[in-house]
Amino acid sequence: MGKKRKMPGLNTSSTADISFMLLIFFLVTTSMDTDQGLARTLPKPPEDDQLNNEIKVKERNILNIRINKDNYLLIGDDYASLADVKERAKEFIKNADNKPNLPELKPKKIKGLGNKTMMVTENHVISVQTDRGTDYGVYFAVQDALVSAYNELRDELAKEEFGYKYEFLTADQQKAIREVYPQKISEAEPKKYGGQQ
Repeated sequence: MGKKRKMPGLNTSSTADISFMLLIFFLVTTSMDTDQGLARTLPKPPEDDQLNNEIKVKERNILNIRINKDNYLLIGDDYASLADVKERAKEFIKNADNKPNLPELKPKKIKGLGNKTMMVTENHVISVQTDRGTDYGVYFAVQDALVSAYNELRDELAKEEFGYKYEFLTADQQKAIREVYPQKISEAEPKKYGGQQ
């Protein structure tokens, strides 16, 4: 009998390098799903003394938008389509004709507009309430329409005052335009109407 030969071992010194390169390759070539959402800045938390004080808002200053589980829209007391949301919101926010059923206009000096006094609806609030069965697509479409309404009003005023669209203004000019048209969208917690919750 001869000598037993030892089996040569596998050289695994480069295995870690190869694994690392494969990992990098898959990370670079794979596309990641991006989350969709709404760009919102949350308000500052209330001070302790504000927690117990209820904020009183006149009914005429609130535009209620409700979406049920079947994705039907109710703006105020009227059924509406998605196409109506932006125009109804613009009319509500601006209240150009000072209608008694729309937010009250108040004079306000706008520092960034040369201390010009403008009539604004600074106490207006757009309240959006959904059902738990509402489709996200409809919810986002309503939110987009509301933001679009604010953007269009801001663009109109920016062109009138400065000759440019809102996005091309300086930070101070944009702040002045936002004082005239502050974005006030309130989102109530979704409800489930009927049945057990």
